[in-house]
Amino acid sequence: MTDIGVRAVRQEMRRGADRIGAATPPGRDRAVDALRAAAVLGVVLGHWLVTALVSDGRTLRTASPLHHMPWLTPISWMFQTLAVFFLVGGHVATRSHASARARGVPYHQWLTGRLTRLFKPVTAVLALWTVAALALLLSGAEFGTVRTLVKLALSPMWFLLVFTGLTVATPLLTRLNPLWPLAVVLHVDLLRFGLGGPSWLGWVNVAAAWTVPYTLGAAWTRGELERRRAGWVLLGAGAAATAALVAWAGYPASMVGVPGEGMSNLDPPTLAVVTFGLAQCGLALLLRERLRHAMRRPVAWAAVALVNLSAMTVFLWHQTALMATTATGLLAGRLPGLHTPPDGLGWVGVRLLWLPVFALALAVCWAAFRSFERSGGRGRRSRVVRAHRPSDRGAAAKARHV
Repeated sequence: MTDIGVRAVRQEMRRGADRIGAATPPGRDRAVDALRAAAVLGVVLGHWLVTALVSDGRTLRTASPLHHMPWLTPISWMFQTLAVFFLVGGHVATRSHASARARGVPYHQWLTGRLTRLFKPVTAVLALWTVAALALLLSGAEFGTVRTLVKLALSPMWFLLVFTGLTVATPLLTRLNPLWPLAVVLHVDLLRFGLGGPSWLGWVNVAAAWTVPYTLGAAWTRGELERRRAGWVLLGAGAAATAALVAWAGYPASMVGVPGEGMSNLDPPTLAVVTFGLAQCGLALLLRERLRHAMRRPVAWAAVALVNLSAMTVFLWHQTALMATTATGLLAGRLPGLHTPPDGLGWVGVRLLWLPVFALALAVCWAAFRSFERSGGRGRRSRVVRAHRPSDRGAAAKARHV
C-alpha cells in the first residue's frame, strides 16, 4: 500500500472515530466501558495463550503450557479478568435497575430486556455446535475429540448462567455487603480443605465467589468506592491474602485451571481466586480516572465502543475461532504452536505468531453473528451510547437508563 493509501485509511479511521465520539453522550462514564472491554479481551487472550489442542493421530486433546512451564504462571494473573467483568456487571445492573424503578418500569420487564440481550447471541452458538457435533460424529470423528471441541466451545456458558442468576437477584444484592459472600467462600473452603468436607461443597462457591465482585459493583453504584483509599485497600489486602494462601495454605499459584493438576482455583472457585479478584477490582477502581482521560482520545474510545457493542459475540465465539483455526491447520499437518505439545519456549514464541490468525477467525465469526447481539432481542440495536455517569452518593436514584 502506498503512502497515499495509508494516509487515506488513517483519515477514514479518524473520521469514523469522530462519528462514534459525536454519538456518545457527554455524561457517559467511558471508564466503565474501558474496564468491560479490558475484561473481555483479557479472557480471550488468556484462553488463546494457555489453551492448546494437541493432535495425537486422529484425536485432539487439551493441554496447557502452564503444566509444562509453571514459571509462566504470572500469565494467568494478567489474563484472568473475570472479577473485573463481574464488578462492572454489578455496577451497571444496579444502576440500570435503579433507573428502571425511578421510571416506573416493572421488575419483570427490566429483567426480560436484560436477559434477552444477554442470551440471544447464545442461540447461534448452540445451533452451530449442535450441527457441527452431529456432523463430526456421523463423519467418523473420535468421540473424545468431539467432546473436547464441544466442551471448549460451550465453556463460556457457565459464566452466563452465573451472571444470569446474579442479574435476577439484583434487587436483593443492591445493598448486600460483599463481606457476606466472602464469608461463605471462606467457610466453604475451611470445610473442604481444613475439615475434610465433601468436595461437592465447592460448588456453593460458584455463586458465592462471583457475588463478591458483583456486590462490589453495587457498592460502586452507591458511591462507597469513590475514594482512592478504597481501591488501595482492596488491592493491598487482596494481593496480601492471595500471596498468603498460595505460600502457606497450599492453594495453586495459577488463577486458571491447568489440565493434569490436582486442584484448580476456578473449577470450582476457591478463596484464593476471590481474594485475587479483590486485588483486581481494587486496581480497576484506581485506574478509573486514567481511563476516563485516555478515553477522550477518539480512536481509543472508538475501539472500546466497538468491543462493547460486540462483547457477547467476542466472548462466545473466541473459542470457536481457536478451534476453527486448529482444525483448518490440520489440513497442512501438525503445525508448531497449534497442534504440538506446549512444552517449551519455542511453542510460546510460535503461539504468539498464531494470535493474529485467531483474531482473523474471530473477526469472521463476528461478521457472521454480530446481528444476533446488535438486534437486542426486540429489533433494537445494542445501546453502548446510553449514559452511565460517574458514581456519586445518591447516583442510583438519578441514574439514567443503561
